[in-house]
Amino acid sequence: MSVGTVPNSAGSNSAASARAEPGSVRDRLIDAAEQCLTAKGIRATTVSEVAEVAGVSRGWLYRHFPDKAELLGAAIVRLNDAFWSESRTRLDAVAGLDQQIAVGVELARKESETPGALVLKLRQEEPEAFTACVGLGVRGLIPEIAAFWVPYIQAAVDRGEIHPDTNSAEAAEWIARIMMSLATVPGEQCNVDDHDSVLRHARRYIVAALRSDPHQ
Repeated sequence: MSVGTVPNSAGSNSAASARAEPGSVRDRLIDAAEQCLTAKGIRATTVSEVAEVAGVSRGWLYRHFPDKAELLGAAIVRLNDAFWSESRTRLDAVAGLDQQIAVGVELARKESETPGALVLKLRQEEPEAFTACVGLGVRGLIPEIAAFWVPYIQAAVDRGEIHPDTNSAEAAEWIARIMMSLATVPGEQCNVDDHDSVLRHARRYIVAALRSDPHQ
């Protein structure tokens, strides 16, 4: 368009709205699905409720998502991405594997303050419904958590913080299992809701164990 040319405002606005509307409606539907998942979980959430929260008709919803599984799957994938993105940001901001473990437990525990962590709760409480929404190709919970921790384990090896012969993949899976236990099963000796308590536990036992020779 040359300078001074006056566009056809009606046609241009109409075209722009047509282009923008599908994306905005889709985002509203995913936002609404997240709200319903947070409040009711996967099984109890209905397509009608999501449409009502989003302010659209069921017919309009089905133009964007053919069924409940695809709708909630899109919301769960976005939640999952948000959780791991936030986790990386938080862990990258602290130094030392012990501090990173303590922050990781805190993130997993505070689901209400980290909306992305809702996906962990859904995976644990409704595993079959979760799989139905996101598909069988998605990694299991422990493998996904382990994959997240591999670069942090390797970085600890490179810093000389843990034993140089540590197998990053094996150690990451071990940490994934410990993280799940700490995040979901409170105990008497380690206060999982207290950062300093978890940090002491990580230093005394988890990191200390990783300093030992894995071949012995």
